[in-house]
Amino acid sequence: MKKKILGIILTMLIATQMTMAAPFNGNAKTKRIPAGTKLELKMLNNVSTAFNAPGTSFSAVLMTDQTSDDDVILPSGSIIRGDVKAVTEPKRMSKGAVLYLNFDHVVTPNGRQIPLTLNVIGRSDLTYDGGITTTKGYADAWKQTCAKSGNITTKSIEWGKNVTDTGWQYVVVPFAAIGGAIGTAGYFVYGSVADLIKKGAHVYINQNDKLEVILIDPIDVPVI
Repeated sequence: MKKKILGIILTMLIATQMTMAAPFNGNAKTKRIPAGTKLELKMLNNVSTAFNAPGTSFSAVLMTDQTSDDDVILPSGSIIRGDVKAVTEPKRMSKGAVLYLNFDHVVTPNGRQIPLTLNVIGRSDLTYDGGITTTKGYADAWKQTCAKSGNITTKSIEWGKNVTDTGWQYVVVPFAAIGGAIGTAGYFVYGSVADLIKKGAHVYINQNDKLEVILIDPIDVPVI
């Protein structure tokens, strides 16, 4: 009797899986989201090159409604799932790690899982092949060092101006500028040498970080 009940349960589970995996009925009503559509996602998990290996799954949530003919066919809050496609470790000469994300499918309001292909866009830290990095090598790191060293002088002068509201600021500001210039030169030399020796940084994408992505292929969403 127990074997018979177990067999019935197993049959029902298999039938349910086949139903979920079955292709859309030819008469099913669908609406298309065209290729090139830009989406904004919010990450639901932390993803990092320091801790996550290829194959690690993650989820994100759609931030805006997707409409067609004034109908919402993919509402905000829809879940998009994916995994870490590949990871490149950081290297010497400040070459940062690279994180490649694979977006696999979106879960529609009626529970369908529709495959999709998305690419991350709108970031200055993207590699030529679509990965997310920190620094692309020594030249990139050196530019960042130049920017940081320049800020030392600027902040020193601002401090001199704000240190007092009396006439003493006319004496303090020049000395602050000289001190800032010395600090700038020292930081620049140290930073430039360090950029040659050190490894680049890891990539960290945190929970609640927003990503802008673009749809590579159109998707047809079944509507009720």
